[in-house]
Amino acid sequence: MKFTLSWLKEHLDTSATLDEIVEALTDLGLEVEDVRDPAAKLGSFTLARVDHAEQHPDADRLRVCRVTTDEGEKQIVCGAPNARAGITVVLAKPGDYVPGIDVTLGVGKIRGIESHGMMASERELELSDEHEGIIELPSGEVGQRYVDWLAENAPDKIDPMIHIKITPNRPDALGVRGVARDLAARGLGALKPAPEAEIQGQFPCPVGVTIAPDVAGKAPFFAGRVVRGVKNGPSPEWLQKRLRAIGLRPISALVDITNFFTFDLNRPLHVFDAAKVAGDLTLRAARAGDRIEALDEKTYVLPEGAVVICDENGPESIAGIMGGLASGSSDDTVDVFIEAAYFDPIAIATTGRAMKILSDARYRFERGIDPASTLPGLDLATRMVMDLCGGTPSEVVAAGALPDTSRAYRLDPSRTSRLVGMDIPEDTQRATLQALGFRMEGEMAHVPSWRPDVLGEADLVEEIARIASLTRLEGKPLPRPQAGVPRPVLTPLQMREKTARRMAASLGYNECVTYSFIDQASAALFGGGTDALRIENPISSEMTHLRPDLLPGLLAAAARNQARGFADLALFELGPVFSGGEPGDQAMQLSGLLVGSTGPRDPFGTRRKVDLYDAKADAEAVLEAIGAPARVQINRKLDGWWHPGRAGNVALGPNVLATFGEVHPRILKAMDVKGPAVAFTVRIAAVPFPKARTTTRPALQASELQAVERDFAFVVDPQVEALTLVNAAAGADKALIDSVAVFDQFTGLDDGRKSIGITARLQPRDKTLTDADIEAVSAKIVEKVQKATGATLRG
Repeated sequence: MKFTLSWLKEHLDTSATLDEIVEALTDLGLEVEDVRDPAAKLGSFTLARVDHAEQHPDADRLRVCRVTTDEGEKQIVCGAPNARAGITVVLAKPGDYVPGIDVTLGVGKIRGIESHGMMASERELELSDEHEGIIELPSGEVGQRYVDWLAENAPDKIDPMIHIKITPNRPDALGVRGVARDLAARGLGALKPAPEAEIQGQFPCPVGVTIAPDVAGKAPFFAGRVVRGVKNGPSPEWLQKRLRAIGLRPISALVDITNFFTFDLNRPLHVFDAAKVAGDLTLRAARAGDRIEALDEKTYVLPEGAVVICDENGPESIAGIMGGLASGSSDDTVDVFIEAAYFDPIAIATTGRAMKILSDARYRFERGIDPASTLPGLDLATRMVMDLCGGTPSEVVAAGALPDTSRAYRLDPSRTSRLVGMDIPEDTQRATLQALGFRMEGEMAHVPSWRPDVLGEADLVEEIARIASLTRLEGKPLPRPQAGVPRPVLTPLQMREKTARRMAASLGYNECVTYSFIDQASAALFGGGTDALRIENPISSEMTHLRPDLLPGLLAAAARNQARGFADLALFELGPVFSGGEPGDQAMQLSGLLVGSTGPRDPFGTRRKVDLYDAKADAEAVLEAIGAPARVQINRKLDGWWHPGRAGNVALGPNVLATFGEVHPRILKAMDVKGPAVAFTVRIAAVPFPKARTTTRPALQASELQAVERDFAFVVDPQVEALTLVNAAAGADKALIDSVAVFDQFTGLDDGRKSIGITARLQPRDKTLTDADIEAVSAKIVEKVQKATGATLRG
């Protein structure tokens, strides 16, 4: 958003300096990006008088001038055609920097004659593009500073331009009046009365307007009027200077008027040549095959559903974005139709992005124009058209209705102190809101129509604090309770995430932070890539879907590291994964990935390749750290990205706590990772939380009685899993059997079956076991295993 200081003062009665205004704008949240003050470059230039000018002896186009300056008479060689005796000029002395030619002057010789300075043109001083001759002033004293003369006689030439950044939540600041309102609320002046114009129509409008039902929600209000008998041409000098100062090129009076109100009041308008409009104008949705040649002289294919303004010939304007060339105004325009409308911000943003058109109108409409400014803006534009171009106005025609933006929120003066820690008197808070346009009725603050960003009581506090200056914020400690222990800040799940992260790091893993968005091909490898997980507006073609797992990001990181020569990797990440697009379809997960070798080199210079037991040990360590039960089951109901037979789930019944094992070779090939690669995934929230929060370890259950171990070798069918056998043996006597572990497996039996050796550890609690007790338990173990697996004892 750009504006000049004089433009700002048309809405703000202020005596504040430029520096004060710039500082206040940034403090108010309207960050100043650039200030161009022509006066700052002109401080060294002074006025001088040419007393004598004669032809250069060696150059037809040069004159040798004797110039009276504040330092006496100087000789200056000048090539300007208007250099002559008796004129007052602007002098640049040796040592002065001339911005228009980027030169610091010195005493020089031109065709053999010394020249002590130069007489400047406006282009050389960056005041305009005029370079036909040197500046001639109608008044002024020798030695007077040129910048002081301009301040008295031509202040528009040194009018500073201010460029501010506007955040998306402040569309009201996209007009000069909105900026002035903020400064007035800060106390840098008084906001002048809003401009008004009441235009009485002299005849019925010959152009009707309608809104098709299919765009009623996207374009709720459409209005306009015809002005007959206008004379278009160049706009007046004051308007052209104002537009040039903010980087706009003056085109014609009619177009310049619409540009003026776009920046002055944040009210985009459009002017049609009424003679080129066939019939009435209709707002409707674009259809397949619709095209338009826009004012930028480019032809666009309109996306289906985009809001367009059409006549009987077809689309004449891309609503809220850019007008059409066919119905645009020209120097021959006699009758015009001035259009003012309100469009839904999302509809304009969607169309603008689809068509890749950037315009001042789109920039404002997609952020939210003040709906209440539609008809007043139409009247003001009509008045300026009549003042600058003449003409007779018609009555206003309108379709639809303006949206109801009325809303009010309670102002609680004490809440300002609670939320931002600033003690502001109640009357000051109310006065601040009133200065910003809020209407106060008792405790309720009614939001003005130009502030779509104010949506709650906290926003009122933000406005009060912003105007009071956020630089007054001071860090204050939160109040501590007088007695007792304060409640924890982190939730149990957040504490668990913190513990899991620290444990993974302590195991030697390097933490990665990857995007939650991945490409569809990678997502499909891990059970995702569906439409439910597709991003409607992805930031790139490689981030089109929400990730269903953390492993795609870790594998991609591993591939990039391997490409740079890092073969041995230990990476982990903790973050959200998504199974669908609904709120409950998000879960926290910690995944670790090991690639290459692990551990120090042995005496022979070799290193052990990582295997699934590395991943299993690390998964168990993380589970133990976050409080998982010691007794869990291992099953192999795995997803497709794990290697079958070389991976497993850590589960409590159907509840899977973690998965570990080798990554499927198919996945490694697709992700361009050189194996071996093993990984583990811990589902943070799946681990049961304790019913009561305890900070002490459970009591030590130790026995002074001697434990007894018994080995068993069972012959089973090859498809029988060792886990099934272990679980059966452990269930033979839960009170006495402390643990069961596999110590051997042999698959070379003649009948094709296999032998699994297990060790059962018996831990008595109240008495020493006798041989009879041990034999009884052993018999139960054999019976349970035989019943569960069909096994027989190996002879």
